[in-house]
Amino acid sequence: MRQHWPTEDECAFDAQALARVLTPALQQGASVLIELRGTLGAGKTTFTRHLLRALGVQGRIKSPSYAVVEPYEPQGLPVWHFDFYRFADPREWEDAGFRDIFAGPGLKIVEWPDKAAGLLPPADLMMDLDTDAEGARQVALRTRTPQGQGILSALGAPASTSAGGHKA
Repeated sequence: MRQHWPTEDECAFDAQALARVLTPALQQGASVLIELRGTLGAGKTTFTRHLLRALGVQGRIKSPSYAVVEPYEPQGLPVWHFDFYRFADPREWEDAGFRDIFAGPGLKIVEWPDKAAGLLPPADLMMDLDTDAEGARQVALRTRTPQGQGILSALGAPASTSAGGHKA
């Protein structure tokens, strides 16, 4: 599935749509992992802020670049925003003690997941963000889990594939 964000408004719109899809599953105690991939400035943190707002986070939303993780609890739902950019070795994920968080219920949003390569569970939603020549964001959404297929299907992608149609 592909998304196109010519402005931040489209990013916010798609974050709100995703929040509507995720909320019922999170309320039922699901564990959902979203990986955000892209270069510096691709829009990973901006998208996350819009998603967190759409889920009901109030107040300041900080980037976890230095703290590695920022926890939230909008509407009683456990949400963690991770940024592994500063990891020099994937074992730092293990050393940080994140295994229990990833094994438990709630939403885990991970920027720079490749820095914890091989240690994260399979992502329910992988978002590859790229910036085009005009500064718009091009986003490819993929999955490797049945839960992720359900998320993509609810967002409008065909249930049988993780590379569905184009959304403008």
